[in-house]
Amino acid sequence: MIDLVKKFFGKSAQVDTGNQKRENYHDIRVATCAILLEMANIDGEFSDTEREDIISILKKDYQLSDEYAVELLEASNKELKQSIDLWQFTNLINQNYSTEERIHIIEMIWKIVYTDGTLDKHEDYLVHKLTNLLRLNHKQLIDAKVKIPRSGY
Repeated sequence: MIDLVKKFFGKSAQVDTGNQKRENYHDIRVATCAILLEMANIDGEFSDTEREDIISILKKDYQLSDEYAVELLEASNKELKQSIDLWQFTNLINQNYSTEERIHIIEMIWKIVYTDGTLDKHEDYLVHKLTNLLRLNHKQLIDAKVKIPRSGY
């Protein structure tokens, strides 16, 4: 798993082989997970439910085993702690994902926001910031939001 993290930041210019494509896919998983973790932590509380929801999202959307999803979460958390900002993660996603795939990431983010049933001002700020970083517009943000069921309302 440490190799996965090293590959995320230590890429050199190489011919895009099948292995390189596979590595890019792993890197995008790290980037996506890091964004989800940032959202879960932005309100100052990272609950077990939020952690479980992130693992569940990773397993479902990336067809991962329990073990790999947990390892991915831990590796992403380390990368997030070492990062200066979120641009490095969103830039990788922008380079490799279509608009529809980026909208799906915003839907994942909304799922994490509504894990506790509330949207606080820090979460609201970050989801708007991530929307801009992912080169999406306000309509796409709102369309993604209304797709996600909200508990606690």
